[in-house]
Amino acid sequence: MATLYRCTTPTDWLCPCGKVARALRREGIPFQEAVVPQRRSRRPEVEALTGQRRVPVLVIEGESICDSRRIVEHLEFRRAQAAVAEPTGSARPTP
Repeated sequence: MATLYRCTTPTDWLCPCGKVARALRREGIPFQEAVVPQRRSRRPEVEALTGQRRVPVLVIEGESICDSRRIVEHLEFRRAQAAVAEPTGSARPTP
C-alpha cells in the first residue's frame, strides 16, 4: 500500500497534495494519508524520507517521491508499464 504525506488542506482541489490524491484514486492505487503539520519545521518524518520538508511525498513500493508533478508522472509511467506487460489477447495468426 502507498502512503501519501500531505498538508492539512481539507479538500483535494486547493493544493498539490490534492492533485496527487486525485491521481492515486484515478489510477485505482490504494493509499493511506499521513497528514503533516503546516509548519515545515515540524515535519521530521518527511525530512527523513526525502531530505527536504515539502509535501506532497508519496512512498510507494519502498520508493519515496516528492513534488506533485514528478509523482503524477511516475504514476502515469507505472500505468504505461502495466499496459505493456499485459497480454493483449489479439495476436495475429502467422501466415
